[in-house]
Amino acid sequence: MNAPKPMLSVAEALEILLTAARPITGTEMLATMDANGRILACAQTSQINVPPADNTQMDGYAVRAADCASGSATLRVSQRIPAGHVGQPLEAQTVARIFTGAMIPSGADAVVMQEVCEAEKRDDGDYVTVRQVPQVGEWIRRAGEDIRSGSEILKAGQRLRAQELGLAASVGLARLEVVRKLRVAVFFTGDELTMPGEQLKPGAIYNSNRFALRGLLQGLGCEVTDFGIVPDTLTATRDTLRRASEEHDLIITSGGVSVGEEDHVKPAVEAEGRLNMWQIALKPGKPLAFGEVNRNGSQDTAFFLGLPGNPVSSFVTFLLFVRPFILRLQGVQDVGVPSYQMRADFDWPKADRRNEFLRAKINAAGGLDLFPNQSSGVLTSTVWGDGLIDNPPGKTIARGDTVRFISFRDLMA
Repeated sequence: MNAPKPMLSVAEALEILLTAARPITGTEMLATMDANGRILACAQTSQINVPPADNTQMDGYAVRAADCASGSATLRVSQRIPAGHVGQPLEAQTVARIFTGAMIPSGADAVVMQEVCEAEKRDDGDYVTVRQVPQVGEWIRRAGEDIRSGSEILKAGQRLRAQELGLAASVGLARLEVVRKLRVAVFFTGDELTMPGEQLKPGAIYNSNRFALRGLLQGLGCEVTDFGIVPDTLTATRDTLRRASEEHDLIITSGGVSVGEEDHVKPAVEAEGRLNMWQIALKPGKPLAFGEVNRNGSQDTAFFLGLPGNPVSSFVTFLLFVRPFILRLQGVQDVGVPSYQMRADFDWPKADRRNEFLRAKINAAGGLDLFPNQSSGVLTSTVWGDGLIDNPPGKTIARGDTVRFISFRDLMA
């Protein structure tokens, strides 16, 4: 009898996936306004300084600092400069009324806040008493202070969020070249699966994984094709794999990758391509299948990932393995997520030989509470929790210990 293969660690399995990933190459041009969530295909360089000229950080008065050296200088208001207008050179012994964002007139070298000034009207015009000794450069934003012309502002492979879109717009980029959307096919096997809204027959369950996986994929900006629930036959499974491979970069299934008589995904993938079955030292989510499905009449292939069927196992396995694999296919190099050292406000006295990912919630005291039922079928824990505690193999946790916490917010970004 052959000895069972040793389980892969989480790090080992992830390294294999990321090494195998072939980034897609197709791109498209999009209006910057429409590029939210997309992956930037090439680095972007600014052709202008930001800000383009010295301007004021606040409402007040543009002055010559030397004219205000007394700390109580009364000076004539020679002009008014709103944002978007260009003032005249500032004469000595005068000030310019200026508003946030307006260009600093030549001759001025500081701005004083309106709150430290007293304005008065006289027969010969408006005057202001400056009750402060300003420093040269005070409250002035210098040209190029944020961005210098010729500098790289965005790197290839960045996911475009609101911040990146605003930055691109700030240098006048109206269009951006982005990686085309990753095309992902999903299907589900199991005669027991029932869609919400249908009558739940004895022995049947509602197909929660279909909704969770679609939502996760859409959150990553994928173009998803749902082939639905496939009949539990080898013929139907092979046919679906062939159709899915033709127009998609990645095929994902949930459940059915086992050695039972009714588990047809494994032999179907092996017949249509190649498959590696992994046992990962992970809880929840021990099994994971990774392979490729041949495209008819081509040397090309579509990647295949088979996730566990239990809903929490499927969810956690997606976050830990599928998410970074998809990001790498999209051209993202840094696929890691931040973790936080936090206090455990619970006891976890029984160590497991696998790397555990425990569902936890941040409490009002800044510590972590544990969901009472860590079963792989308790989907409630993923809604209740704020993230996962990455608990190494063989480790117990005592109240007050410091643990490594990964936020769902970061895992789904």
